[in-house]
Amino acid sequence: MKLLLTALGLLVLAEGQSRPGSIVNLQPFRQTSATRAATLINLNPAMNVWYLLQVAGKPAYHLENPHPREARVLLDEKGIVVVQGRSRYPCDFTALEQGRSSQLIYYPLCDGRLYLRNPAKGSRTALEASAEFLRDQVWGGENVVILFHHLLGERYRETADLQPGVGTKEGNVAPEGPLPALIDPSFSTRQVTPGNLGIAPGKSALTPGAWYATEGNAGAWVSVLQPNFIAPSILRSYRKLASGLDNVEAASLCYLIAFDLDRIDLGYALGTEHPQVGWSSRVSAPMRDPDLAGPDGIANIAPLVSTGLIRPDEGRNTIAAFTGGFKREHGAFRYGDLARVNRGSHYGFIENGVVFSRLEPGLATIFVLDDDSVGMKTWTEADNKLLPRIKHARQNGVPLVEPDPATGAPEPGRLVNQWAAGNWSGSEDEKLRTLRAGIALQNAHGRRFLIYAVFSDATPSAMARVFQAYQASYGMLLDMNALEHTYLAFYRRSGSALSVEHLLTGMSVLDKASKSGEVIPRFLGFPDNRDFFYVMRRGAKEVKP
Repeated sequence: MKLLLTALGLLVLAEGQSRPGSIVNLQPFRQTSATRAATLINLNPAMNVWYLLQVAGKPAYHLENPHPREARVLLDEKGIVVVQGRSRYPCDFTALEQGRSSQLIYYPLCDGRLYLRNPAKGSRTALEASAEFLRDQVWGGENVVILFHHLLGERYRETADLQPGVGTKEGNVAPEGPLPALIDPSFSTRQVTPGNLGIAPGKSALTPGAWYATEGNAGAWVSVLQPNFIAPSILRSYRKLASGLDNVEAASLCYLIAFDLDRIDLGYALGTEHPQVGWSSRVSAPMRDPDLAGPDGIANIAPLVSTGLIRPDEGRNTIAAFTGGFKREHGAFRYGDLARVNRGSHYGFIENGVVFSRLEPGLATIFVLDDDSVGMKTWTEADNKLLPRIKHARQNGVPLVEPDPATGAPEPGRLVNQWAAGNWSGSEDEKLRTLRAGIALQNAHGRRFLIYAVFSDATPSAMARVFQAYQASYGMLLDMNALEHTYLAFYRRSGSALSVEHLLTGMSVLDKASKSGEVIPRFLGFPDNRDFFYVMRRGAKEVKP
C-alpha cells in the first residue's frame, strides 16, 4: 500500500488558499493512502473523524468515524477496515453502494463502527424561503428584506411585569452555578414572571439576573433580565464604546441559559445549505479576486456532505441545540477596516477539523479544541498555531464584550456602537432594534460556563451591557431577526421518552410532529438548512468493544 502524507503546517494552508481547486486541497493536514482499486483520505488525522473514499468509477463516499479516539480506518484490496485495539472489522465496497441507495442520512457500516454520510434536503421556514426569494429573484431584493426586518423588528419584544418578591435571599444562587448578574439594588427584591420562558426552572416567579437550575439535566441553568435592571455603574461604563439605551430596548426582556463546561461537550455542524463558501455580495470589487470561485478558492464543498443533522449516537446524548451564525451572504464586511483586508474578511468555520472557510484575524471566534475544551476570542494571525488542534470553530462578526486589557473586566468591543464597521446587520439608518441571539463565556468559582442568550428587542449595545452584567469574559453575536435564527431547544429524557422545551415557547413552531403527535425536534430529528451547535452530556459517549 502506498502512503502519502501532506506536510503539516501553516505554510501548506497558506499555499492551498490561493488555488485549492476543491475543499480537499484546502485541508493542510490530510493524509492519503491508496491501493490499485481505491484511495482513502483522512481529512485531518489529528481529529480522525472524516474520511473520503474514492473507488474507481464511482463518486466519492464521505465516511464518518464515531469513535475517533478508539478506532482507525484503513484501506485494503477488498474494502475498508476499522481497527479497534487488536480487532479488525472489514467492510467491503458493496456495503457502500447499499448505503448510498438507502434513505438514511447516516448509514451504519461495519456494525455501526462507521457511518456513510448521505446528502439530505434541509428544512426551511416560509419566512426564510420568502427572504431568499426576495434577495435572489426580486430587483432590489436586499432593500426589500431590510424593510421586511423593519416590520418584524419588535414582533418578539417582551417586557417584564415586576412583582414584590424575596429576591436572591431565596437561595437560588448555587455555589456550583454561574455568577448572577450585577443589578440595581432596587430590583434585588423584585421578581418577574416571564411569559415566554419555555424551559421550566421549577418556579414561575424569578429574581432578575439570578440563575435557576433546570429540571432533568444537571449543569444547566436559566435566567432572565432586562437592561434597565442592570447596575448603574455598568450602564455608565465605557460610554465611548457602547451607545445609550433607549426606553424600548432598556425594557426588553432577554432570556439566558448557561451550561457547565465541565459537564458538557459542544458540537458544531453545518446545515445542508448554509453557511456557504462562495463570495458574499457585500465584498467590494477591489477585495474580490475574479480568478477565485470564493474567498478560499472554492465555490462549494463537494465531494463532502453536510447533513444538517446530529449523528444518531451523539443525538442520544444531546441535551440542547441552537442555531449558528450568519449565512455567507451576510458573513463579510462592506464597510470599515475589516472590509479592506483579507478579501473582505468572510466569517470562517471548521467542522471536525475540516476547514470550510479559513479563520480570519479580527473576527469574534468560538472554537472547540481536540481535548473538547471551549474557547472564545478575537482571532489573530498568531492564533493560527492552534489550527492543528481545532475540532470546531465558527466566526461571526466582532466581539460584543472582551476583557479590558487593564483590569480584565468585560468591556464592550470597540465596534459595538459602529453599525456599519461592525457588520451588525439591520436597518440602513443604524437604529433598528430586533430579536438577536448571542453567546458568551463566564468564569465562576473555578468553573467555566457557556451562556446562550436571546434578546427580545435589542441593539448590540444592549447585548454588550447584559453580558457585562453577567460578568462574561467574552461575548459575540450569533444570528437575529426571527425565531428560526435564534432557536434553542432543550431535551429531557425519561427512558425512551423525549420531551422538548425551548428557551422561548414560540420556538416550538420550528419543530415537527409525527402522525402520533410526538415532537420531532429540529437538528435532532430532521435535517436543517442552517448551521447549528449542540450540547452533549460529557462522559456519556458510547464506545464499542
